[in-house]
Amino acid sequence: MHIRARRKGGKEVSLYEPIGTDREGNEIRLYDVMETDEPDIPEKINLKEDIQKLYEKVESELSQREKLVLKMRYGLYNGEQYTQREIARQLGISRSYVSRIEKSAVQKLRLFFK
Repeated sequence: MHIRARRKGGKEVSLYEPIGTDREGNEIRLYDVMETDEPDIPEKINLKEDIQKLYEKVESELSQREKLVLKMRYGLYNGEQYTQREIARQLGISRSYVSRIEKSAVQKLRLFFK
C-alpha cells in the first residue's frame, strides 16, 4: 500500500527541494530559478485594497471640481482619459488652472497612502 501511495506522488516536484549548488556552495532551489511576470498574491490583494481606498477617498475628500478633473484626467470609473488642455477646453478654464486643481487633489489623496 505504501509503495502504491508513493508512486502516485513520484512525479510531483517540490519548489523548495534543492536542485543544485552555486559557485559559493549555496543550495539552489527550483523556486529561486523560476521567474514569473505575475505579481505575488499579497501584492494583488494590497493593490486591490489601495484602489478601493483611493475611490473612497476621491468621493469623500475631494471637491466636485477636483473629482471631475481627476476622473477626466486619469479615466477613473472606466472613463476616458483626457489631456489637461482638453479638460481646460471642456470646462472653460485655463490649462494651468487644471494643473493646479489636479496637483491639489493628488496631494490631498497622497496623505492617505503614506
